[in-house]
Amino acid sequence: MKYYPYFCIPYFVELIEQVMKHGFDNDKYLKIQSEHIKERISKFGNKLYLEFGGKLFDDYHASRVLPGFEPDSKLKMLMQLKDDAEIVIVISAVDIEKNKVRGDLGITYDVDVLRLRDAFLSRGFLVNSVVITHYNGQASAMAYRERLERLGINVYYHYLIEGYPTNVELIDSEDGFGKNDYVKTTRPLVVITAPGPGSGKMAVCLSQLYQENRLGIKAGYAKFETFPIWSIPLKHPVNIAYEAATADLNDVNMIDPFHLEAYGKTAVNYNRDIEIFPVLNALFEGIYGDNPYKSPTDMGVNMAGFCICDDEVCCQASKDEIIRRYYTALCDYANGKSSTTEVNKIALLMKQAKISTDDRRTTIAAKERRDKEGVPAAAIELADGTIITAHSGELLGPCAALLLNAMKHLAGINHSVKLISQKMIEPIQHTKVSMLHGSNPRLHTDEVLVTLSILSLLDDNCRRALDCLPMLDGCQAHTTVMTSEVDRKIFKKLGIGLTSEPVRKD
Repeated sequence: MKYYPYFCIPYFVELIEQVMKHGFDNDKYLKIQSEHIKERISKFGNKLYLEFGGKLFDDYHASRVLPGFEPDSKLKMLMQLKDDAEIVIVISAVDIEKNKVRGDLGITYDVDVLRLRDAFLSRGFLVNSVVITHYNGQASAMAYRERLERLGINVYYHYLIEGYPTNVELIDSEDGFGKNDYVKTTRPLVVITAPGPGSGKMAVCLSQLYQENRLGIKAGYAKFETFPIWSIPLKHPVNIAYEAATADLNDVNMIDPFHLEAYGKTAVNYNRDIEIFPVLNALFEGIYGDNPYKSPTDMGVNMAGFCICDDEVCCQASKDEIIRRYYTALCDYANGKSSTTEVNKIALLMKQAKISTDDRRTTIAAKERRDKEGVPAAAIELADGTIITAHSGELLGPCAALLLNAMKHLAGINHSVKLISQKMIEPIQHTKVSMLHGSNPRLHTDEVLVTLSILSLLDDNCRRALDCLPMLDGCQAHTTVMTSEVDRKIFKKLGIGLTSEPVRKD
């Protein structure tokens, strides 16, 4: 790798683009996905309720397993339909009552509803309504409704229905969907989304179809799920990676038997949609008289499979993701946050994909450094394939030391150069231990970056090292011990895929 004496953004951007291979054509996706949704709207008299599974933006799983897929691709795609669309956000009264938290953001679902609404509004979407599902008189749900209404948001209740979803006769009646509030919408495309799974999005769509039909409006329903991708093989690594991502939900990818029977073609779906399809079929027949869909795959509108432009790149990225999920499950189990069931399921998926933890280069490198030094160690693989390692010492933890080593390498700074002197670190350690009563004197990654930022005003090496931080986006790292929450968050913000051995620090 050629080093430049001073940081040059155009050079590094060009280098990253050359090294990082894309396996997914994002521009094609934006075009054909929006066109396909428009086509589906036209089939239902210009009124379609579109259930959006997964995340509308910040979809980092998709961007990891489909390199080239941008985390906000689905939102960008919808923006092409913005003038014809409005968004309804769904939240379960049960989740409000339990203060359910989004694991990736660390915020409760009720707070996330407002975050989602603000994000959509800032992009010019119409967001008029919130539906509280599974309502059964919960005081917390009533208080939440009052809070939203004070903000000028229309709020509707959808009630618990005994025997849902199998009691079709009750569901498809005045005492079932007929009891629910009718959500007033004005646009041809109504996007139903939620902070997380189990919120009741499908039930909201079906309830609206029932209510619209009573008013003489023949609205339609479709489902948007990026994964599993129906048009690629069942055991394709991309689809196996989805199973690994949903191991806690026990989702299982399957061949859609209804699609195979109707068309003689194989298509991939997952167990919950296949199991619920006979019920949906009966509900559609009750509402419309017949079902416009012959299979759960028919209900979907996902075109992602047709935008894979380099299958080998996506396969490798997906295998890496499965291993990352395995390490996450191991650490969650060590911390009492999951069961052996999740760990064992992902271990089985790894066998199906014919991979092991040794296929992650950083895992091997970190363990070798640990064995050599006899202390916790870490390794990172840079965009050009270079492996950088570091170990824990008296001044720095393994993540902080690794970050400094990687930045020096990228900036062309000799490894022997100390970007932060011991004299600078010792006062920080004194404050952490003596003043703040901390037990770990070693600097974390955030403390290292703040210190470097201050020093960069006078030290050119520090400035050059900091300027290289964007080059760490997309890199992979591994530590031989579980990391602190601070280090995990910093690595995530930098775009580094971090895994750890399920070993606690001394």
